[in-house]
Amino acid sequence: MSEEQVFVGSIDQGTTSSRFLIFDKQGEPVAIHQEEFSQIFPHPGWHEHDPEEIVSSVNTCIDKAVEQFQSKGHDIKSIKAVGVTNQRETTVVWDRKTGKSLYNAIVWTDTRTSSVVHELKARPGSDGLMDVCGEPLSTYPSVTKLLWLLKNKPEVKEVYDRGDLAFGTIDAWLIYKLNGGAEKNVFVSDPTNAARTMFMDIRSLEYSDKMRKFFSYEFDLSKVHFPKIVKSSDKSAFGELAAGALKGFKITGCLGDQSAALVGQKGFKAGAAKNTYGTGCFLLYNCGEKPVISKNGLLSTIAYDFGTPVYALEGSIAVAGSGVKFLMQNLNFGVKSEHISSLAEEVPDAGGLVFVTAFSGLFAPYWIDDAQGTMFGITQHTQTGHIARATLEAVCYQTKAILDAMAKDSSQPLTSLRVDGGMSNSTLTMQTQADVTGIPIIRPKMRETTALGAAIAAGLAVGVWNDLSELEKVNVEGETTFERKISEKDAKKMFRRWERAVEMTKGWVVEEEEDEKK
Repeated sequence: MSEEQVFVGSIDQGTTSSRFLIFDKQGEPVAIHQEEFSQIFPHPGWHEHDPEEIVSSVNTCIDKAVEQFQSKGHDIKSIKAVGVTNQRETTVVWDRKTGKSLYNAIVWTDTRTSSVVHELKARPGSDGLMDVCGEPLSTYPSVTKLLWLLKNKPEVKEVYDRGDLAFGTIDAWLIYKLNGGAEKNVFVSDPTNAARTMFMDIRSLEYSDKMRKFFSYEFDLSKVHFPKIVKSSDKSAFGELAAGALKGFKITGCLGDQSAALVGQKGFKAGAAKNTYGTGCFLLYNCGEKPVISKNGLLSTIAYDFGTPVYALEGSIAVAGSGVKFLMQNLNFGVKSEHISSLAEEVPDAGGLVFVTAFSGLFAPYWIDDAQGTMFGITQHTQTGHIARATLEAVCYQTKAILDAMAKDSSQPLTSLRVDGGMSNSTLTMQTQADVTGIPIIRPKMRETTALGAAIAAGLAVGVWNDLSELEKVNVEGETTFERKISEKDAKKMFRRWERAVEMTKGWVVEEEEDEKK
């Protein structure tokens, strides 16, 4: 492609908001628009989104960002492609005849399926699933959400019975709707998203008959329509926008948000790792062209598929930025997230307080579904600053636990960690992360790496960038590196206290369920 000024659009559909960014070839965003959408919590532990509102928010973001782009004197024709990145595991079901969703999207954080998980774990063969799909049974993957919908929502069961039930993660739903829905029926997903359903064989990158059969104990899942799995970067598989300011523009890349962040951080070599501090926290470690099935509580997943699949180990923390939001919204700690970091800086340490932020159980490497959020070490000395600091520290401790598990699985400790996401803006949090882990924490100046990853996937398909080596120059100016400032002895002491607290959070949900039966 010639050296004329070229741009790539990026749809970033997240857990709390949708955004559209337009990047130049150097990886700098030149236009951006963001729209928040409704968070629906019908019962404790339940979390839903309106699928139609998600599509509407994305369309608004595209139109507003393009308007901003043009107001800066840029020609819309210089946008060569559009990429998509999205919240993963969040599950949508719809009628493929009408193209209409049948129920709210069940969000990845939702824990209503814990009884389904217990039932599945008790079934013969459950211990062999992870070797096929890379994921352990938990409330996290999409499969349990689908089973719950079939079992509990008559409107879903009715469409299933007549053979018209379509099931997908947010990428599949969004691409389907952006292409015009039932009329065009562009129904695809990429391996980074399909891997999060538990239905995909992690080696063949195709839906596994073994997995479908295992989960078909109440419903025949061969009757459900699944999206076709295609490469993460493709000139034609994802179709084109059917309406709005970019009508007719091709979608040429798709990555689940955490894979997109690894790509945006240019983690293309085995051994590279990144941590995204968003609503939750997600750490991905590139383990090359062969999957590593974890023995230490991690997920094995797809990093990206740009022609040759590349695999990753992943550790997920349910509560990161949402812990900060909890302090603001539920405990009136302030109106901006920066206030929490400032509040935490008012005290020299957490004052002996440990806050295990297990609002949705604990994810990797613990996988404790029956844990609940618990504070330990509260005394008359405890102030708001200590609670704020303990909330930030909780993310750092869980990251350390995941890094330790990755070192065991890969037989190779990490030498550094690249970071992005909202909480990475907190210098205190990043310094604490370096203190706890003892490895350099590298923060890029431009931290829209998730959206950049989707732009890279789309741009590679149409020649904006010719290969991965060309991306080495993208987004390298102005990095900050954090090094450990406390002793190793103190770091170990802090982490031991955290692990003791984690042990004490177990069993809350189970006990409540048992009490209700009495």
